Order: sequence, then C-alpha cells, then structure tokens
Amino acid sequence: MKQLLLDGLTNMGLSPSGEQLRQLEEYARLLLEQNQVMNLTAITEPEQVARLHFLDCAAILKWTGGASGTARPTALDVEQRTAGESTIARSENEAGGQAAQGIFPQPETLGTEGSRPLRGTAASTWLFDRSVIDVGTGAGFPGVVLKILEPSLKLTLADSLGKRVSWLKTICEALSLDGVQCLHVRAEELALQEGFRDSFDLAVSRAVAFYPLLCELCLPYVKPGGVFLAMKSVESEEEVAAGASAVKRLGGKDLGHLDYPIPGTEITHRLVGVKKTSPTPKGLPRSWGKIKKAPL
Repeated sequence: MKQLLLDGLTNMGLSPSGEQLRQLEEYARLLLEQNQVMNLTAITEPEQVARLHFLDCAAILKWTGGASGTARPTALDVEQRTAGESTIARSENEAGGQAAQGIFPQPETLGTEGSRPLRGTAASTWLFDRSVIDVGTGAGFPGVVLKILEPSLKLTLADSLGKRVSWLKTICEALSLDGVQCLHVRAEELALQEGFRDSFDLAVSRAVAFYPLLCELCLPYVKPGGVFLAMKSVESEEEVAAGASAVKRLGGKDLGHLDYPIPGTEITHRLVGVKKTSPTPKGLPRSWGKIKKAPL
C-alpha cells in the first residue's frame, strides 16, 4: 500500500513524508479492523481503500493557489488539461459564467499569505493553518486524510452516530493527530451555535445526500470568504442545478466544478465549489424534517 499511496500522491503533485505514509497505512489497517464489527465502509481491500478513499480525499489538496487565485499545475493536471477545458467550459455555462479559476476555484480571501509548504512534504497546500469542518464525516473521510497530509489545519469531524464518533476519537489518538475535535451532533443543530456558525474557512462533505440539502447543512458553517466543497459524482449536474436557489439563499456564490481522475483507476469524481459571500441568514438552517420536506 505504501508504494501505491506514494505513486498516487506524487501523481497528484504531493510529496508525502514517510511518517504521513505510515499514518495512512495505519489508518487503513484500523479502519478495516473496525469494519468487521461496525459498518464503516463497503470497500474491504487495502489497495482499494488507498485508491478509492485516500487518493480521492487527497484531491482536495490539489487546490494549491495563493492569493492570486491561480493554481499550480501538477502532473495529474497536465494529463487532464485538454479534457478539463471542456469541463470548465460546461461549468461556466452552469454557473452563469463563473468558472473554476485555474485548476480549482480559489476564493480571494483564502491563501492571502500566499502558498505555504505542506509540512513534511515538498508540495504546497491552500489548507495551511486553516479551519475545516467535515460534515457527516462517517469513517473520517475526507477530514482525517486531509489532517494527515496537512497537519497544521484545525479540524472538526461532525457525525450523528455516536459509535462512529467514539471510534474517530480513538483513531485520532492512535495516529497522534492534534487539533481535532470529534463531535456527536446533528449538523443542522450545531450550525446554529456560536463558534461554529459562519466560523470555518472550509466546510467539506463526502456524504451521500441531495446537493440542495447538503448546502443547507454545510454552508452555514462557512465564514464569508470561505468555501464549501461537496464531493460528488460526475453525473451530478441536475442535483447541483437544483441547488442554485439554496446556494443563493444561504449567502453563497457558485464557483463551478472540477472533475478529477483518481490515480490508478478509471474513475472520475467531481468537486463542486461554493464561495460564502455573506453571513448565513437568520432562520437557517431549518430542522432536518423541514430541510427534507421542502429543500430551498
């Protein structure tokens, strides 16, 4: 697994340290061990965990631009540049002319100090010293992977299942991950609390949920100038279009999307970006029952 991870991350423009590779290997081992008694993942082969979980989550770190809003191309980006041009063109149409800047959409208020080095690596990351909340984290994806590869970020893992949260606390301790809080909460309730509402540089979710619902659950956490990234399939155009009114109501602006291949597979996934432009309006998010019954 170590060589697979090294090759895949290198292909994505990252240079993980030996310790980071060790942490990822141990994370996989503990995940598959716990999966025998708790439903954490349907993927049970170590190599597939590396590709379909870890490399997929690490794609978020390809957004390496500084204050200029431009992104530094990686080996993987060069490989998909031609195909990516048509994707960005489609994104411009869907987002009313707002395309992903460079390789990833880059909010002007993030990275104002320029690109900073990824600790223990030769790459750069826009998440250096940023605050991140992973909503509906499940087995810790993508939050724990991001924390391993960017130790400086301040991470909150939020999930509604107490057993998973207890396990995540054990995982963070076993992997010596500092600056992580694991919370057993309902997302729509935590977002109403001071210190969480309009407070994070990034909210991210890999949860399988309808995009308009995800927007109402996640955007309230993001401070103005911050970003919400939803990890979606490449066939998500309709549900993303259905979320346009929710994005606007919640004080967001569509940043378009990026389709990215997972190294070592024939699978392509999508990141959908929203920039928070104003504080969350009063009364949002609503109760889960109302969110499901009448999406914004």
